[in-house]
Amino acid sequence: MIDAAAVTQALAQIRAANGSLKAFAAIRDDASAIDLAATVRGPLGGRLVAVKDIFDTSDFPTAYGSPIYSGHQPSTEAAMVAVIREAGGLVAGKAVTTEFAYLHPSPTRNPAAPGRTPGGSSSGSAAAVAAGLVPLAIGSQTGGSTIRPASYCGIAGFKPSFGVLPTAGMKCFSWSLDTVGLFARTVPEVREFGAAVSGGRVQALPPRDPREWRVGVPRSYPWGDVSPSAAKALAAAVQGLRDAGAKVVDCDLPPWVADCYIAHDAVQGWEAARSLAKEYERHRDDLSPLLRDYLAEAHQVSDEAYARAQSTARAARLAAHDWIAGIDVLITPSAPDEAPPGYGSTGVSTFNRAWTLLATPCVSVPGAVGVNGFPMGVQVIAAPGEDSLCLAAAEMLEPLLPARA
Repeated sequence: MIDAAAVTQALAQIRAANGSLKAFAAIRDDASAIDLAATVRGPLGGRLVAVKDIFDTSDFPTAYGSPIYSGHQPSTEAAMVAVIREAGGLVAGKAVTTEFAYLHPSPTRNPAAPGRTPGGSSSGSAAAVAAGLVPLAIGSQTGGSTIRPASYCGIAGFKPSFGVLPTAGMKCFSWSLDTVGLFARTVPEVREFGAAVSGGRVQALPPRDPREWRVGVPRSYPWGDVSPSAAKALAAAVQGLRDAGAKVVDCDLPPWVADCYIAHDAVQGWEAARSLAKEYERHRDDLSPLLRDYLAEAHQVSDEAYARAQSTARAARLAAHDWIAGIDVLITPSAPDEAPPGYGSTGVSTFNRAWTLLATPCVSVPGAVGVNGFPMGVQVIAAPGEDSLCLAAAEMLEPLLPARA
């Protein structure tokens, strides 16, 4: 039985904190929360969940982070919202998103790094969990919008393999890339969340001694050098793994990683130009200059370029299923650096976008910090479809990082 008084108190805390944190676009009222709590069944056990405001909800407005849809009330709910409800989760409210889940910064603040961006586009979802307002949240990732905010806010973020969680009823930016992401404070919690909402496709694997793991660390990256903060976090992970007896293997990333990193732009651009065609054609003046300029450029991506990029993606995904010889998982920085200072940028997705196009599972593991002492995540990556393995490796790594040790 869910304690209605505890739910009411939690919602009051959310309202009190949201004035400064600005993580929620809408918050459930007490009466409807109590009514729903009385009917809760399922593994989530009535835990509060924040839902990114690009998922349609029939009991909350859904604005997609844009004034174009201010006050918009869908008549149906996204499949992912129904999945959460059926699993026993109680939707606390709609988490703030950047405009159509692109790069224009939201008003959300970062509770783990004051004065610095919480990232995007799942800014509200990550910040709400980091502030302890909700134990769980859902976001999305088209480039790096789950892993990067998790890194910046010092929490666990899980981007599953493509298709593990449903995107129906989620505002589309790029249908080949859009992926539902999950947030929790720790890796075990995000794994339990994934198990509850994935229809059994995410499972807890039998415990495995660290000495049985072979973890790959790339020697270099096709998208550029590693910052001092990223290098510090990665070094902490490597040291922790070696101290625990894991086999850490320096490796070269296969060519298909670079191929996907390059192909990502054409796939996203061609599809975004069509997904947001109505908004661009009819409401151009209501778009941020950042998104408006991006869509203007995206319209220049030719059908031929898109077809080539999709062909590259198909070949790379097939190669990724064979994975990288001699390793179980890769570890990389979750983001290029600590959260950038100020609120003029949400950061960049250079360490994420290739894996999004490859449809590999990724987990941002909290517990490391950068050179300024702010959170700096370590990203665990596994072959497509190996979501349970990816989470098991992340769960093994988390207590080995400095802040978790």
